[in-house]
Amino acid sequence: MDKEFQTSFIPKKPLTEDRVVSERPVSIVIFLATVVFFATLVAGVGAYGYKVILTKQVKGMSDSLDLAKNAFEPALLADLQVLEKRINASQEILSNHITVSPIFRSLQELTLRSIRFTKFNYTFAKDGGIEIKMSGLSPNYNYITLALQSDLLVKNKYINNPVFSNLNLDEKGNVTFDLAFSVDSSFVKYGSPLSASTGITQ
Repeated sequence: MDKEFQTSFIPKKPLTEDRVVSERPVSIVIFLATVVFFATLVAGVGAYGYKVILTKQVKGMSDSLDLAKNAFEPALLADLQVLEKRINASQEILSNHITVSPIFRSLQELTLRSIRFTKFNYTFAKDGGIEIKMSGLSPNYNYITLALQSDLLVKNKYINNPVFSNLNLDEKGNVTFDLAFSVDSSFVKYGSPLSASTGITQ
């Protein structure tokens, strides 16, 4: 018996093959570029927003300053400026002003009871100090009294080089003399802490 061959015209395999599309991995460079792009975008937006905020703050401060300026009268401000200039000028004048009262206080403390001064003259020295020239008398013809007086003057550390000269007797038997010394500028400047003291060292 003959075998029958059965033929079929229907293909058992599909005519078109399904292609498998393989996904390519994302490049690292592209990923980094994307991150940098978005970071730059965010930073730019943030910077712009911060600039807007600062601009508003500056404008607000400027408006507040204008309001504060307008709160004061222009005439009052002008008067205050003139007053400030006068005060500064007065302080400068006082800081350079010379006063002789510390010298008188020191002489009052240091002068012996037997010594009497009759003349007092002063001139300004080039270094800012004062040159003092005095005349006086002592009732006794005794050089020891003048030596003691010289030692007492030396106790004031701001009195420099006290010198007695022109020792003579007057018609009443008193010893007349001249006294010269110099005084430091720091001791006679008005407002100086030293001018409030006698400068006497123990």
